[in-house]
Amino acid sequence: MLIKGRTACEPAPLSWGRAASAWFPRAFALAALVAQHDVLGASGEKTGKEVVDTACIACHGSGVNGAPKIGDAKAWSKRAERGLTGLSANAITGIRQMPAHGGNPGLTDLEIERAITYMVNQSGGHWAEPINKAAAAPQRTGEEIVREQCSKCHETGAGGAPKIGDRAAWIPRVKQGLDVVVRSAINGHGGMPARGGMANLTDAEMRSAVVYMMNAGTPADKSAAAPARSSQEYQVVEGMNVYLGVVPAKVIREHAGDYPASVSATPSGSDQRYVTIALFDAKSGQRITDAVVTARVAAGTQASAEKSLKAVTVAGSLTYGEYFPMGGGTYKITVHIYRPGSSSVAETEFQHKTQ
Repeated sequence: MLIKGRTACEPAPLSWGRAASAWFPRAFALAALVAQHDVLGASGEKTGKEVVDTACIACHGSGVNGAPKIGDAKAWSKRAERGLTGLSANAITGIRQMPAHGGNPGLTDLEIERAITYMVNQSGGHWAEPINKAAAAPQRTGEEIVREQCSKCHETGAGGAPKIGDRAAWIPRVKQGLDVVVRSAINGHGGMPARGGMANLTDAEMRSAVVYMMNAGTPADKSAAAPARSSQEYQVVEGMNVYLGVVPAKVIREHAGDYPASVSATPSGSDQRYVTIALFDAKSGQRITDAVVTARVAAGTQASAEKSLKAVTVAGSLTYGEYFPMGGGTYKITVHIYRPGSSSVAETEFQHKTQ
């Protein structure tokens, strides 16, 4: 196909674990690639193919010194599971027989990432070529991402993936907090590759896709005073989607690197649990970051003092949280939420059973 004087080749069919969807995703990806070539040509930045043809081909063309050969789907599929971030880190700093930046210090980190993406795609993948963040495309919505990529597994539940809109399947997954689910999707787990196989998805886009799949089919509240719909870890109240997470301090200590210092510095005591609240606007799906949130935990007639939940950033997103002493048993967690400009304070309650 000749486009504005350049030849664009359709990537090889995806063969890693599942068949690729037919024409629409390919046409979408090809259109995006053409648009990127137009931008790159004007900026002077090298495309992935240009970098490969001038640098990487010397080793990756024939597989010399153990380099994965371009077109070898088996060799590249295992590496692709690490995602673009993992692969580019080695290519930028150098690994084994491969020098830093492929032996060409004039290449930018972005150009290295594009070269990796090109080689992955020529070996069976369907990654989108990274773009200059200074001129990044508008953020895609959760619905757009799900339709383009996530639906391949989550539409039918292939490989045990929770189906889109199946709240009974999604809610147990957020019992330790929505952001834990998002972080798992970003890193990849089980049969799901990092970022769902779309290496250029941002953390914010990943969150949007997860939230969309959880909320699909749930009508937005028609009134700010609409009654709450509830489950053990999720409620809709006064125009807000409210997600509860309860994480044992022991778990946080074991994964301290995943949490900011203010959270990973856990209080002493084996019964301490970190209660988190994630808030989203029920109509727009956007995360709420300007609320004042307090919570009280009660077991029977014994109740804790009401505490302000601190705004912290976990997995790149803002969550409200604080530690509470919670041993074994069932607890009622009462949450109060105030948003600037609101004339009232929203109240909601959760029942949580510790293990």
